[in-house]
Amino acid sequence: MTAERIEALREEMRKYSIDMYLVPTSDFHESEYVGDYFKARSYLTGFTGSAGTAVITMEEAGLWTDGRYFIQAEQQLKESSVVLRKMGEEGVPTIKEYVQEHLVKGGCLGFDGRVVNASTGMAYKDIAEKKGGSVQTEHDLVGFIWKERPAFPKHAAFILDEIYAGVSATEKQRKLRDKMAQKQADIHILTSLYDIAWLFNIRGSDITHVPVVLSFAVITTTESLWFVHDEALSQELRAYCLLQGITIKPYQEIYDYVGKIAAGNKVLLDPGIVNYQIYSSLKKGVEVLSSPNPTERMKAVKNSTEISNIRKAHLKDGVAVTKFIYWLKTHIGKEEVTECSAAEYLEECRRQQDLFVDLSFDTISAYGAHGAMMHYVATPETDAALKPEGFLLVDSGGHYLEGSTDITRTIALGELSDQEKNHFTAVCRSNLNLAAAKFLYGCSGSHLDILARGPLWNLGLDYKCGTGHGVGYLLNVHEGPNSFRWRKTPGQSDEGILEAGMVTTDEPGIYLEGNYGIRIENELLCKKADKNEYGQFMEFEIITYAPIDLDAILPEQMTLFERRLLNEYHHMVYEKLAPCLEPEVRDWLKEYTREI
Repeated sequence: MTAERIEALREEMRKYSIDMYLVPTSDFHESEYVGDYFKARSYLTGFTGSAGTAVITMEEAGLWTDGRYFIQAEQQLKESSVVLRKMGEEGVPTIKEYVQEHLVKGGCLGFDGRVVNASTGMAYKDIAEKKGGSVQTEHDLVGFIWKERPAFPKHAAFILDEIYAGVSATEKQRKLRDKMAQKQADIHILTSLYDIAWLFNIRGSDITHVPVVLSFAVITTTESLWFVHDEALSQELRAYCLLQGITIKPYQEIYDYVGKIAAGNKVLLDPGIVNYQIYSSLKKGVEVLSSPNPTERMKAVKNSTEISNIRKAHLKDGVAVTKFIYWLKTHIGKEEVTECSAAEYLEECRRQQDLFVDLSFDTISAYGAHGAMMHYVATPETDAALKPEGFLLVDSGGHYLEGSTDITRTIALGELSDQEKNHFTAVCRSNLNLAAAKFLYGCSGSHLDILARGPLWNLGLDYKCGTGHGVGYLLNVHEGPNSFRWRKTPGQSDEGILEAGMVTTDEPGIYLEGNYGIRIENELLCKKADKNEYGQFMEFEIITYAPIDLDAILPEQMTLFERRLLNEYHHMVYEKLAPCLEPEVRDWLKEYTREI
């Protein structure tokens, strides 16, 4: 199947005299996760991970992906001729390096200009032109061969009431125009679905588990234009837009609008998000102000209403997760439970909570060796039966009107080896040490990442991903600019200084291929601490409430300080959750949050 599809793509490449064709994992908005309509790379190669780019020449097909997906990609590509390129590994060229080396002199490089961001597209164009060649970006060649392509998503949108958003859309637009004025911008092109949803206090369901609406926005000094499909709009939403000063335009008109912006205007946009076709539609004489979207940092700093609501969401989520862990502990070995049935039970626990909207991502329910695949998703073909031994790693979350959650617990199902306990304890220490950080304002996550990795580096271990990411408010569960990672992300333009009001995950882990995976994840709210002659100190509040499995802890491997941190965390968990639990679960939780 894969070979036939790649050969069909090559036939289309020949028709348009294209020598090399790129198929990224993206929609027209540079979204992290995409709807089924946009899963062209998955259709072409058979690799289903959320991140990766296929590069097709007449002689070779390659797939680039990051460390989260190495194991999965190896398994899914092993029966095909697609060559896996492990990004960031020694000796592996970047996509741009590969294009530079393998695009024939005078050759044509092709890609759909709507699914490649402007920065990347311009870099490819520069490479091609330096080799005496060109780029061809007008055609979606995979679309030509994908005969049963899913429909383009056009689902109904809804209004996020101000009692949840905290600030009106009108006020957010006013503050955005203030930011534009500071940059002397006349027009701001906004294509990030998360930023548009936040700015207009509108949510949708055009991407599975990501409550956004496929749309574009243009903000000028006097008006706000929203380019969106009619199918997304109810009469109530149309009236709301009128009230909030939002003018509705057809989705596809964005390209025509951008092409008519008069020379002399100063246009603010993020070339790492705005797609290449939009960028290249601008007339000569239009001054482009390249900058991260001001809304990215604005939405990352949660307002007081959002913070209050987020704590409520986490309390509900903690109840759901705790009931789930109790159920696992009391049912494994007594009845048949699988990865899928465990995930379904956890989802039902969440759906019982008030103001629940959806899961915030597909639940990762990974038993034993599956836990080493960071983004494993159980399927009927891989669904493993859970035994009263080893670890079940469960990474999950929920969207509530009061915010979004992301939590991982690795649960001991029975007897563990000494190595499993050693590694679990190390991961727990890593998680606690980062959460306890106190630091001067001006630090970013790159300054603090060593606190989490230290206990693992001391064992000669590491994990091939970041330690944490920002979390949106009823939005994308991976939000920037804040993160914890010691390596700068390619293309990252903002250092992500940690501000009071930012929420960032804390999720170190150990992943041993063929054996098991361990991850413990809490969310941290950044807060101001004391201020003195040295400056403003900052600290974190843990806002995730669920027990960390003491059955897998070796207290003697923890310092007195670390034991105190774990005891204090568990005391808080019990105090918050106990009033919300049935007696038998409450009694169990008291034992599982005991002091060590």
